[in-house]
Amino acid sequence: MESILTRDRLGAFCRETHVELKPRGAGPLAGLTFAAKDVFHVAAHRTGAGNPDWLRTHEPEARTAPAVRQLLEAGSRLVGKTLCDELAYSLMGENVHYGTPVNVNAPGRVPGGSSSGSAAAVAGGLVDFALGTDTGGSVRFPASCCGIFGIRPTHGRVSLEEAVPLAPSFDTCGWFARDADILERAGRVLLKDEQPAPRPGKLVLAQDAFELAGAGVTRALEPAVARVASKLGAPQPVTIAAEGLEQWMNDFRVLQGAEIWARHGAWVTSVNPAFGPGVKERFEWAATIPARDVAAADARREEIALRLDGLLAGDALLCLPSAPGIAPPLNTSAAELDAFRSRALAMLCIAGLARLPQVSLPLGRLEGCPLGLSLIARRGGDLMLLAFARVLCATR
Repeated sequence: MESILTRDRLGAFCRETHVELKPRGAGPLAGLTFAAKDVFHVAAHRTGAGNPDWLRTHEPEARTAPAVRQLLEAGSRLVGKTLCDELAYSLMGENVHYGTPVNVNAPGRVPGGSSSGSAAAVAGGLVDFALGTDTGGSVRFPASCCGIFGIRPTHGRVSLEEAVPLAPSFDTCGWFARDADILERAGRVLLKDEQPAPRPGKLVLAQDAFELAGAGVTRALEPAVARVASKLGAPQPVTIAAEGLEQWMNDFRVLQGAEIWARHGAWVTSVNPAFGPGVKERFEWAATIPARDVAAADARREEIALRLDGLLAGDALLCLPSAPGIAPPLNTSAAELDAFRSRALAMLCIAGLARLPQVSLPLGRLEGCPLGLSLIARRGGDLMLLAFARVLCATR
């Protein structure tokens, strides 16, 4: 069979760490192809994690990631590893070493990251679905940018063993698809759950998240919100962050940065890797975070989680934009990207802080480009989200 590398005109797949694996069974994913972000290990192969120095300083792996094995055993075929941002510590998908995958649904714009290659490969029809990881938005944001479905599951629900970590208390194994049926089929395999999914209860609208996104995004998503409301009833507007989503974002950044330095600081110090713009500065900042700031942010995180547990009781769904706007243009200035990234993280941090599942639905358009609408469910409500997305988008 022809290698995906000969068909990849999008720059989505890794050349240096290429690997293909045949199905190990004939299960519910038989006949489907998938890709895996180049942070997932495959036995006897090296993992690149988006950085040449990481690739150079790490040996071939001993074991294959359980998530990859599950998909193979369910009948799907791994066609290759996909490009990602360096050590997954970015959000835009522009890799100074390996290039930027093409966003076929928003030409001239970033695909979003850090799961950039997986999102680009799915959007471009190179695979049926793809694995990514989502720590601070690295599945949900590129799904919005590329006009596809993407889910961040409940934290810890899908195994991230045998994968390069970023910030373990936020890291999740997510996935992308072009249609909600395949998103759910892959999800049932990864979640190891064949139980009937419960029907969602009321719809709650994150008013402060829409205000942060602005009037243009809010208007663009009005038809999508109405579509969800047609299934669940009129939404109840709420302000989820009385202290401001910017404060939540700051807490997220502190906790994430501290965990990243704890995981990778020794390697960064000893190897002095060549990081691209933005990634380099974030690692330098992560090394300076005071322990008192981490303790304060961690306490606030638990308060946030309790607040959202109450808000989502009774299988309510929280509705919000997936991003504060469409994908930024390629080669946008660092200052503009930093401002956009901060606004994006202020929305994306909600599910991460509270360890909740979130699905991004490709239901919006703005300036001719994709824009996602997101739904967040209670912890463990992953199948409910996936089944609702399938019903909602059956005639999209």
